[in-house]
Amino acid sequence: MIHIATVHHQSDRWIDIQLDYLARAFAEPYLVWASCEGIDESRTKRFDRVIPSLGPHPGKLNLLALAIAQEAPEDDLIVFLDGDAFPIADPMPVVRSALARTPLVAIRRDENAGDPQPHPSFCVTTVGFWHRIGGDWSRGHTWKRADGATVTDTGANLMWALDQNEEQWTPLLRSNRVDLHPLFFGIYGGIVYHHGAGFRRMISRADLAAAGRGSKAPTTAFARFVDSARRLLTTRSERGNRKLSDEIFQQILRDPAFYRQFQ
Repeated sequence: MIHIATVHHQSDRWIDIQLDYLARAFAEPYLVWASCEGIDESRTKRFDRVIPSLGPHPGKLNLLALAIAQEAPEDDLIVFLDGDAFPIADPMPVVRSALARTPLVAIRRDENAGDPQPHPSFCVTTVGFWHRIGGDWSRGHTWKRADGATVTDTGANLMWALDQNEEQWTPLLRSNRVDLHPLFFGIYGGIVYHHGAGFRRMISRADLAAAGRGSKAPTTAFARFVDSARRLLTTRSERGNRKLSDEIFQQILRDPAFYRQFQ
């Protein structure tokens, strides 16, 4: 059995889209396990299992994995899938080929300032392997970003656990031929679409870098003027991203093959 773990937060707009794409893509039997904070129960009935949970995204994913392990045998598969992500083709041929070489396959977002860790927008492994390495989506472990900054993010502790157990994993990389944004609206490995920022502010590191944000706090009148201008640029970037996001969302509703514009 395939167990799909997904998180939807304060919005139900992606539920039917995700479940419809899953039904079209998967030829093998699966169950969908969901965390649905802030969503009316009437909208969550299409999921096979709903696990009540509050708090940050990594903790919800970890709880879903624990719940799955209570029911599933060790050789069943866990598919972690962001609420605004879904397969655009049957992912299992690619997944099974990868799992024949390494025990875990996941999206890696090299385009996000060189992030090296597995990303939960799409990640697959077995119940047994997740338990054996102490799988954990939490932040904590750090790395140096492309700009030299030391950072952590969701998936950091999973990367650390893989390293400590000397385990390799297979990355699924961005395969877009057309990029409307450096990070959002991505296709990975030709099999999964991840919209990006489906439940949060529509701003990315690339947008902040373009606006010059992240520098030291202003100490002079001119520096404060520059910082104010950067804040304005960031706001404009977020508004532009949200407008584009809403346009693509409407395309998704109208055309199940919308993703071809990116291939």
